[in-house]
Amino acid sequence: MPADLAVIGLGPYGLPLAQAAVAAGIPTLGYATGPEAGPLSPAELRRMHASGFRRATDPSQLGRVRTAVICAPTPRGADGGPDLGQVEAAARALAGRLRPHTTVILESPVPPGTTEEFLRPLLEEGSGLRAGRDFHLAYSPSRVDPGNRAHTPAGTPKVIGGLTPACTESAAAFYGRLTDKVVRARGLREAEAVQLLETNFRHVNIALVNEMAVLCHELGVDLWDVIRCAETKPFGFQAFRPGPGVGGHAVPQDLTGHASRALRMVELAQQVNNRMPGYVVQRAATLLNEHGKSARGARVLLLGVTYKADLADQQGAPAREIAVRLMELGASVSYHDPYVPAWSVLDRPVPRVDSLYEAAAGADLTILLQQHRTYDLQGLSVKAQLLLDTRGATPTGAAHRL
Repeated sequence: MPADLAVIGLGPYGLPLAQAAVAAGIPTLGYATGPEAGPLSPAELRRMHASGFRRATDPSQLGRVRTAVICAPTPRGADGGPDLGQVEAAARALAGRLRPHTTVILESPVPPGTTEEFLRPLLEEGSGLRAGRDFHLAYSPSRVDPGNRAHTPAGTPKVIGGLTPACTESAAAFYGRLTDKVVRARGLREAEAVQLLETNFRHVNIALVNEMAVLCHELGVDLWDVIRCAETKPFGFQAFRPGPGVGGHAVPQDLTGHASRALRMVELAQQVNNRMPGYVVQRAATLLNEHGKSARGARVLLLGVTYKADLADQQGAPAREIAVRLMELGASVSYHDPYVPAWSVLDRPVPRVDSLYEAAAGADLTILLQQHRTYDLQGLSVKAQLLLDTRGATPTGAAHRL
């Protein structure tokens, strides 16, 4: 059966889109641009294949669809900005097979101007077609929240911005099959800037509450109680919570390569968030010292090494840097994570514990880095000799909180 849709890039953005399309009854073809690291479980992938999802190994198959959505990851590059290498690979794979009247949509997180100035020339040169005349070109920011079952694709509005009004309407017609609400931006750059604002909003607010965590600890103030009270305000406030660092696939963008466009607050937020793993290790060493132990030779158990609760994805998780810093202090590090069967740091395997309670009882310090639902934190707080909770998940007074 011919596919209506090609999803190019089967990672954290592409696989959820393909899953939503298949669930909506859209025949979907998937084409990988690099290693697959999506948030779907093996069972979910099997259900997709059973519902008609097909993987393409030959890029010639991309020329047989009506809509092609590029969802290639854009990890942080050497210059600190997003690496567009996989977007370029996706564009080149599609361009030579692009047919007239196809709708091409970019969902990858990119700086404003990328769709028109970077993607458009690749597609036009490779196909001999002209965007806005021979094929439709649009941008739609990905709004995937891995593991969040409350916000389904159907209930999450999709923002669309096209090269021309006709491009916008063609993309809107496609997304109208997946979601209950389509929001039309004025154009490509406005839609790209939506992604920029949404990503940076998260990072800046996490940085603010991370700084509050450090300040409140120094002042002897219970930050978690402060947040509990503050979030009762029905206007002008949205609760964020501190943590050991910020992970995930969406890279904050301060556009420092363009002096006139630099977002200084985003640059500062990155500095604050990047300091959090070091702060966690500092707190850990202080706690050990207060209890008559040195970090050197201490047995430290890390709980949850993924970037988000109840997922196996480790992209950008602060656990790795925390483990490295603890090892540099001479600590003996082990870990537990129900989603990570094996874990290596500095090319060395980190011992994985099987019996959580027994391991916590035997460790000099247990650090909760990720709040997986499978963790019985009440029981853990009783068993652990010393517990540092970076997520504020344990009962009040049961652990030392960040």
